[in-house]
Amino acid sequence: MDDGLVQAKFPPDLEKMLGVESQTNTQANAFVQAFLRNSMQSNSRLDLKGILAHKAVILEYARPKKKKEKRNSKKAKGLNARQKRELKVFQIKPEQQRYELFLPLHNLWRQYIIDLCSGLKPSSSPQFVQQKLLKADFHGAIITVVRSRCPSYVGTTGILVQEFKHVFKIITKEDRLKVIPKRNSVFAVEINGFVSHIYGNKFEQRASERSAKKFKVKGTIDL
Repeated sequence: MDDGLVQAKFPPDLEKMLGVESQTNTQANAFVQAFLRNSMQSNSRLDLKGILAHKAVILEYARPKKKKEKRNSKKAKGLNARQKRELKVFQIKPEQQRYELFLPLHNLWRQYIIDLCSGLKPSSSPQFVQQKLLKADFHGAIITVVRSRCPSYVGTTGILVQEFKHVFKIITKEDRLKVIPKRNSVFAVEINGFVSHIYGNKFEQRASERSAKKFKVKGTIDL
């Protein structure tokens, strides 16, 4: 280390205010070298003056703080049930209540069920088909009310266009929108010769909830 490295002295007025006395250059250099020897790892081959002459020594290091990025805590929220009712999201306009408009949807549903039931062959087990249908999506299916506590519902047939937790909405061949409660009703669904009966009391769930529920193949209903 150059002996003239430490030469700065306090101004007289600062010495008086702090109550300290500046050291001589020799004393200051001796203090710095003693401090460095104690602070650095001991090594018999360590050339302190050589290191100081060619390398900067960091006496203190503070890791820079990373700036935290502000994340948008507000997630996009969908419409609630009240807003959906106010906007009439699920309303089918009168000019759209036509049976022929939903026939392509029915054809898509038939293909969906055939694929779901591994081809829906005549040799397929009725119990296997029933289990698949219980968890399937019925939008597009042609359903018929075969039993109900309300006699006026019996015989009603149409394409299922909307399924809610407690009701089915169907379009009949007469282009009429019918709302059929699931409770206390039994519905029949036919596809490729397989006829499956849906017991509404056991079916009071949304389609998404029903897909995760376990059903018994043989149902009962009190009518």
